[in-house]
Amino acid sequence: MIEGLSVFIELSIIIVIATLVSGLMRIFKQPLIIGYIFTGILLSPFFLNLIKSTDTIAIFSQIGVSLLLFIVGLNLSPSVIKEVGKISLITGVGQVVFTTSIGFFISKLLGFSNIASLYIAIALAFSSTIIIMKLLSDKNDLDKLYGKISIGFLLVQDLIAIFILIIISSVSQDRTVSSTLLHLVFKGVLLVTLLLLIGKYLLPKLSNFFAKSQEFLFLFSIGWGLGLASLFYFAGFSIEIGALLAGVSLSVSPYHYEISSKMRPLRDFFIILFFVLLGSQLSFSNVNQYVIPIIIFSLIILIGNPLIVLILMGLLGYNKRTGFLAGLTVAQISEFSLILVALGVEIGHLSKDILSLVTVVGLITIAGSTYFILYSDKMYPHIEKYLTIFEIRKSKKNKESLKKYDIILFGYNRIGYDFLQSFKKLKKRFLIVDYNPDVISELTKKKIDCLYGDADDEEFLISLPLKKIKMAVSTVPDFDTNILLINTIKGINPNVITMVISHQIADANVLYERGATYVVLPHFLGGKYASMMINKYGLNRDKFLMERGKHIVHLRNREKIGHSHPGIEKN
Repeated sequence: MIEGLSVFIELSIIIVIATLVSGLMRIFKQPLIIGYIFTGILLSPFFLNLIKSTDTIAIFSQIGVSLLLFIVGLNLSPSVIKEVGKISLITGVGQVVFTTSIGFFISKLLGFSNIASLYIAIALAFSSTIIIMKLLSDKNDLDKLYGKISIGFLLVQDLIAIFILIIISSVSQDRTVSSTLLHLVFKGVLLVTLLLLIGKYLLPKLSNFFAKSQEFLFLFSIGWGLGLASLFYFAGFSIEIGALLAGVSLSVSPYHYEISSKMRPLRDFFIILFFVLLGSQLSFSNVNQYVIPIIIFSLIILIGNPLIVLILMGLLGYNKRTGFLAGLTVAQISEFSLILVALGVEIGHLSKDILSLVTVVGLITIAGSTYFILYSDKMYPHIEKYLTIFEIRKSKKNKESLKKYDIILFGYNRIGYDFLQSFKKLKKRFLIVDYNPDVISELTKKKIDCLYGDADDEEFLISLPLKKIKMAVSTVPDFDTNILLINTIKGINPNVITMVISHQIADANVLYERGATYVVLPHFLGGKYASMMINKYGLNRDKFLMERGKHIVHLRNREKIGHSHPGIEKN
């Protein structure tokens, strides 16, 4: 009882200090993640030395990491994986290979031994999935093209990191590396296959049962996420991989929006402890002798890693903006890097000085990349002209974009479906722009003019036939994207009718100020339409039954094309 009370008091102190430090961060308009890490440093043995229950806090922080990856998995439907799988694999592997090679060469030039150079080089190659996912989530960029690509190649890096840790552990314990890896791959394939079968055949049938009670849906979500994370851990994988796949298996559920929204407050509380613990475990002893290597390695990560990603994505045909934004997400080292070097110290390959060096590099790059990512949209216009050289291989333009259209619709989602029916009745020429390859494939089969592209990409927007259109409609709920659309389209065609979507009244007012012709607020529109029916039909039951019949037919048509839940989407 006394021990439990001391843990409670310790956690209370941590939260209070984190609140005060984070409050200062807010006052000075700094990222909160920096505040959490500084809280950990303040509570570490180097300063106040207040963290005693490290094991308990580590468990709580692991819950936060699991919930974060579970929520990310909910946004990674099979169509998203199909869309960014190839680019993620090539970029993830390519960046690790190039950074490791460059890091090893520079480490040798700085006088480190072969084994120390190899550890340092590998440590420089991996980026922090946890930090990046948290920052992208805070920016609401997880659904943007660069966000999805970044998540993809960070997960590829995590898999490589896991294999490297397994190899080093096997060597230290005199086990056969090949047999260990083969056994792990076999179990991994078995677990993923089982999970896919459950996700496809069992979970959809149970969805309605879980959703009947919001409290039970919340409990089931936590149980499913943490349960699968534990299962993968016992199978020899990381808890993170299990939590992510648990989310992916539920991503096709019509209730994944509710699950995601309910889990976020819980995630935000526990993830704070992860960053506090990370800050408290940073080691700063004997770093004076490594000032020059620290500066050089930090620059390699902050500048070199983004450049490698920019070049790779340019070679694959992506434009400079997408490459720039994705590149900034690899401008820090991972918690895997610290674990790797700590393991090297434990088995006698490295001295503790190397751990201190990598720790300081980690702190510098985590802080630097946090600012890079949060302010990337403001940075880009200032360096845009210098990035053109990275567009090594131009993407092929869709021939449909050369045609003339009366209307362009951005985002063929549930709302876009209704707009499409109206366009057909008007008998006007229209083009649909969407970033979901499955949507483009389906529209192409129906012989509807469509174009794959991201509405958040200004260069892509400029390439569209905007000069002669009469109307532009956006079903994208993202405020910044709609501002970009209005500014770009109005700049080319001042007289065009612009109709956009908003879920906040304050945002709608700003969109009107920026020149939107009409702003649709879906949550208010339904009530307005229902009140118009009352005004039109009064208390005539037969008229309402007629509307009911039409609505049922409309909903059934929606279900046939997969529109089962009116969630908020990017497109």
